Amino acid sequence: MTGALGEGVTATDLALHVTQMLRKAKVVGKFVEFFGPGATSLPVADRATIANMAPEYGATMGFFPVDDESLNYLRATGRTNEQVVAFGNYFKAQEMFGIPDKGDIDYSVELELNLADVRPSVAGPKRPQDRIELPNLKSKFDELFSKPLTENGYNKPQAEMGKRVPVHLGSSTPVEQPQHVGAGKDRVSDSESEMRDQHPTPDTVHNSVPTRDGDWQIGHGSVVIAAITSCTNTSNPSVMLGAGLLAKKAVERGLKVPAYVKSSLAPGSRVVSDYLTKAGLQPYLDKLGFNLVGYGCTTCIGNSGPLPAPIEDAVVKNDLIAASVLSGNRNFEARVHSSVKANFLMSPPLVVAFALAGRVNIDLTTEPIGKDKNGSDVYLRDLWPSLQEVKDAMKSALKPEVFRTLYKDFAAQNPAWNEIPSSVGNVYRWDSKSTYIQEPPFFENFAMQPGTIGEIKGAMVLGIFGDSVTTDHISPAGSFKKDSPAGKYLVENGVQPVDFNSYGARRGNDQVMTRGTFANVRIKNLMLPGIEGGVTKYNGQPISIYDAAMKYQQRTVPLVVFAGQEYGTGSSRDWAAKGTKLLGVRAVIAQSFERIHRSNLVGMGVLPCQFKEGTTAQTLKLEGTETYDILGLDESLQPRQELTLIIQRPDGTAQKVPIIARIDTPIEVEYYRHGGILPFVLRQLVAQA
Repeated sequence: MTGALGEGVTATDLALHVTQMLRKAKVVGKFVEFFGPGATSLPVADRATIANMAPEYGATMGFFPVDDESLNYLRATGRTNEQVVAFGNYFKAQEMFGIPDKGDIDYSVELELNLADVRPSVAGPKRPQDRIELPNLKSKFDELFSKPLTENGYNKPQAEMGKRVPVHLGSSTPVEQPQHVGAGKDRVSDSESEMRDQHPTPDTVHNSVPTRDGDWQIGHGSVVIAAITSCTNTSNPSVMLGAGLLAKKAVERGLKVPAYVKSSLAPGSRVVSDYLTKAGLQPYLDKLGFNLVGYGCTTCIGNSGPLPAPIEDAVVKNDLIAASVLSGNRNFEARVHSSVKANFLMSPPLVVAFALAGRVNIDLTTEPIGKDKNGSDVYLRDLWPSLQEVKDAMKSALKPEVFRTLYKDFAAQNPAWNEIPSSVGNVYRWDSKSTYIQEPPFFENFAMQPGTIGEIKGAMVLGIFGDSVTTDHISPAGSFKKDSPAGKYLVENGVQPVDFNSYGARRGNDQVMTRGTFANVRIKNLMLPGIEGGVTKYNGQPISIYDAAMKYQQRTVPLVVFAGQEYGTGSSRDWAAKGTKLLGVRAVIAQSFERIHRSNLVGMGVLPCQFKEGTTAQTLKLEGTETYDILGLDESLQPRQELTLIIQRPDGTAQKVPIIARIDTPIEVEYYRHGGILPFVLRQLVAQA
């Protein structure tokens, strides 16, 4: 890295630029080290924002070496001088202290980035690596609006772009609201009630809750969710104070966020609330609807809560390409909200700006955000804080005593957490009535001796997927509806839709999570062209993937999944592999894998295999009616061994295809032999005891 960021460019802009750059460089499975004078000039908070995007650009890790700036950060966040000196001396003794310059180290590959080339940007509408410079967002949205689905577009006629739908958000309008803890406690168990309001319900719950009054119109491109969220962006003082300063200027000019925009603020740390309050900026964020909703994962992982019922109805019934704007890391399909199809990542100040504008199909560099109290146009340049304004505000941001106060006795400052009842003993007491936590099935029929590695024969295909299938597609974390397999299960067990919560909250229940595997409402199984959602074909008929898998299990038929490039992109979600295993999938055959998910599949005893270059499910003309054998699997299996896929077609013909077993290391061979890492570890522990 060389140069320096220009005026108006944030750490988020840099992180999105790096993500696009490194994804193109194909750094999956690689260690990425940032070096040079540009890296040295960045504060630790900015470095963390970039490094934390490693899953998005695909690297095993992205890191900045320890240097004096690292030591300054430790002092500023409450560590003692003794701790800081010891920390620095350790790295100096290892000859690892300091950020290298060009030529100091012989890297396997070197890429160059001049920080001065970074521009204000957003990323989306479906992937974090799809960066769009701010002036181009309007034209890009217009372009994607009418592009075919196969080209990442929305396949809408361009003539429909101007469509507007009236919505009324009056004070008596029934609005979807998540219920509060304890509400309706006579209907549910304690385990249901205690987690009730952590996540949204997908179905409309009508309560008369006052909202901002008014009749509004929304259309394609309307922003319905605006969230300052994500652990790293909201722990970076420069962008958080920038958002507060922009909000202050907007309020002083008399600007307001439209009532149809659901705005929220979820910092990654209580320290953020402290400095926003001390800087006098939180009241301005509050006035624009960016009220504190909690600390931690919210909109970035689908915990935005439900949309107001009139908005949800208008979006769904008119198939509007509504938008969310968020300062998160990930914007994969249906991750933010199942009804919001266009999701853009951006810096916290830009989130506030787009919330004020109320739409994403706007060029904020030339078009006004709105009008002030005098009727004059207000532009982004009128509101954007200067670097000096941010620096002045930051003088009070990081105070060591604040960190010491807030983190010296964490337990005492969280009485609600301390009041949660818990059992004691050496073995967890499973509650058979709980729909949140059930004893997992991974150790059923456990024996001390591992099984044997054998060939897979007579397999059927559960799904054929395209490129960039994410762990959110495989195992969604957000809300689900009552007519989904998971919803039906909960209703059958006495749980009302208002109490469904989310997949993320119920990940301790394999019955829910297995039913949610491949259940993302935007996943596209190419066995059923033009259809979205977790469906497949069984005996030629459309059926939910879960129901089909259970029918195959009853017949003891093994299953395989086919996919394109970058299978398993995104969060290192364990249930994406666990659910795959529990559905009965024995192998996943893809063009390429994201590192973490490939490893997780092996860890669950599922065989990841890779096509050789030039071979895909499409070139093989797979339709899902074939049966499959994977030959060459036996006790002598070696890392990255070539295997043979036999495709048996309905017309009686057979085709042999070479594939590579993506079991990459000797220890992974052992995990696979044991049926996964869980039984492997348990056998080790029992043997040692």
